Order: sequence, then structure tokens, then C-alpha cells
Amino acid sequence: MSESITKCLNEWNATIEALGQGKQSILIRKYGTNVDDFLLFPTVSYALKDNYLDSFQEDYKDFVRENALPNKKDSKFEVKYYAKVEKVVEKSSTRIGSLNNYHIWTRDHVKSYLGNSKAQVWILRVYELESPQYLNRTRGMRYANVDMEVKLDDLKPVLSDSEFESILKGI
Repeated sequence: MSESITKCLNEWNATIEALGQGKQSILIRKYGTNVDDFLLFPTVSYALKDNYLDSFQEDYKDFVRENALPNKKDSKFEVKYYAKVEKVVEKSSTRIGSLNNYHIWTRDHVKSYLGNSKAQVWILRVYELESPQYLNRTRGMRYANVDMEVKLDDLKPVLSDSEFESILKGI
């Protein structure tokens, strides 16, 4: 019997692609999580704002432009990646600069998002689904459920074990 999942995390498509292409390996949140694994479900509202590119480091602006919007069929969005939360590390908001190599956002974006909150750094192991699916999701701010079970067969890790271990050590 194969394992399957419907739980998803809503995230900016450019961030999902950065995770899925190994350019990013963490999410920085104001909150921890009790959900250990989820599909990465693309959102687009941020990409409709005029200054959305200001949230991303200079080196990634072309990447973000190309990946701002997810693939879509009718009202369904393409879901390509599954993630496991390997570890959540708490960092003071003044210590997050040390994480710049692990994400594509600007320091200012992360600081303004966090405000005075401590950063909850989710270290994710991301996997490519065997075949991408076009899905709808239920309503939900952070998490939601997709409208169909997605089988977790033949997942391919985005980063090799040694690349991922090196990131864990670095953080």
C-alpha cells in the first residue's frame, strides 16, 4: 500500500520553486509547526503587487520573475513538490542574517516580516513528486487540503543526502 497525502502548505510560487530547485532549504516563520510533512501549494497574491520583486535578493530577481506564477489548468494549480520538516530552530530576529545563503529573500523582507518575533526556522527536506498534479485546495491561511490524495511513491530528493547534511550543519 502506498502512502498518500492531502495536507498542503500555502506558499509563494517563487519560494516553492527555490525550494524545489535546491536554491532554498528553509522557511522562516513567526510560528513553529506541528505538521511534519505537506505538499507545497503555490499562491500568487504577492506576485500581483507592484513591488513584490523588492522582497528578493538581487541575484534571484530573474529567477523570481520567471517563477512568480505557477502553472495552472482552469482553476487548478500545479503541485510538484512534497516537503518534510526535518527540524525547527529558533533564532533571534537579530541573528537571521547568518541564514542568507539558505533562502532567496532580502534581509529587509525577513526583518519586516518578523518584526520583533523570534524566527522559527523550518529546515525542509524537499522531494519532487513522481508526476506533478493539477489540484484545487480548501480554504486555509497557512495549511489547507488538496482535493485529491497525492501518492508519495518514488519521491526524488531535491538535494543529495550529503548536500542536505551540510545545510543542517551550517544552520
